[in-house]
Amino acid sequence: MTVMDKINSQTRTIMNAILDQEPLNYIEAAGLYGIVAQGRFNVALLQVMYNHAHDPELKALIKEAINHHTEMTIEEAEDKLLDSDGHTPAFHFVKRNLHDSPVNIPDDARLSDQEIAIAVGTMAKAAQAAVLTALHSSYQLDVALMYRKALDHGLDFDYRLLQLMLSRGWLPHLTKISH
Repeated sequence: MTVMDKINSQTRTIMNAILDQEPLNYIEAAGLYGIVAQGRFNVALLQVMYNHAHDPELKALIKEAINHHTEMTIEEAEDKLLDSDGHTPAFHFVKRNLHDSPVNIPDDARLSDQEIAIAVGTMAKAAQAAVLTALHSSYQLDVALMYRKALDHGLDFDYRLLQLMLSRGWLPHLTKISH
């Protein structure tokens, strides 16, 4: 995305916020509700994985996934639901403390850093698929732009996670088809 595309996108968002005050439709509200519900669960899982991880770069990426991707998207989706007199999911999960130093868990009872990285990557891909599905059923420009921003940031995050996995040798070997 070029700088000009970003400027045009922000201009559309501002103009839409001023001129278009239409409430969410049921499909958009359901998509936002699902994003909030799944996001809250993802935060709980990411907190546990953060505490199991030993690699400092992996821990930093997980913390970023919690604070700058998942929680921000949840907050934006909740705001859009509440602005349209919608309801947010009534359930919450326990907030766990993030331990910067490795927690003493026996190796046979915890996930390895490789397993954690694969799980985080799988969660990110599933989240992007859900966001893309919600984007395709969105009519409100500001909702669509929120989803597009989440996808842009998610793809950047995935790339950095993949680079870490490559450098650590954590990518599983997949047999190639030979003819």
